[in-house]
Amino acid sequence: MWLVYAFGSAFFAGATSILAKCGIRKTDSHVATAIRTVIVLIFSWIMVFIVGSQGTIGNIDGKTLLFLVLSGIATGASWLCYFKALQLGDVNKVVPIDKSSTILTILLAFIFLNESITIFKAIGVVCIAIGTYLMIQKKEAAAEEQKPSKSWLIFALLSALFASLTAILGKIGISGVESNLGTAIRTAVVLIMAWVVVFATGKQNTIKSVPEKELGFICLSGLATGASWLCYYKALKDGLASVVVPIDKLSILVTIAFSYLVFKEKLSGKAAIGLVLIVAGTMAMIL
Repeated sequence: MWLVYAFGSAFFAGATSILAKCGIRKTDSHVATAIRTVIVLIFSWIMVFIVGSQGTIGNIDGKTLLFLVLSGIATGASWLCYFKALQLGDVNKVVPIDKSSTILTILLAFIFLNESITIFKAIGVVCIAIGTYLMIQKKEAAAEEQKPSKSWLIFALLSALFASLTAILGKIGISGVESNLGTAIRTAVVLIMAWVVVFATGKQNTIKSVPEKELGFICLSGLATGASWLCYYKALKDGLASVVVPIDKLSILVTIAFSYLVFKEKLSGKAAIGLVLIVAGTMAMIL
């Protein structure tokens, strides 16, 4: 059953990227992250009360709470970097880098969770690494002359780093708590962190000027994120982190499809080969 939740997580995560991109065309990415986190928090706590796990809060021990908080901090950092990268770069380039966090997650799961690295996982890591490299290459020589800013790349790489830490810390943190409750607690941490960044950068004054249409997309992306998280951490609690995480990364297929339909972003031949390699590597890990 946890495999169903893992694939559900992938679908909603794929939709999140597109909805968020639509919501940050004029809106500052940090402000958008803070707003959507409010939606995710509300969504998360509604699920807590639906499953009736709110009464178990007092049973959470100090170690579990610590790792939930650390996981929330890592998630907040990943989100801030990811949506900044989306605002600055193409979806088709940012998302593959973010999904490459699978590689580091596999290594960290081996070191800290004692999850074995099989030959299929090793093959998967290689395929994903090569595929990601091919997908972020320039489409044509003319792009070299324009010399666009690479700041999106830095934010995308940081997003992948923090995302991998999120998975490992989250796996440890939800071992002693109901998954919906764990998601709600760590979302509260993300919310605090996101708004601290907004006020620290002096962006709070721009909230009133957020276009209504973009606000709608930001809220929808928050709902999609909430659904993705609930599925993801349910799968992570019941299954193997080294399998759940690769399945979740299949959201790249959803994102690429929607980026073509919504933003008309097309894949070059090289990028298409890279996408095939990423998917093949992911499937190898699942095996």
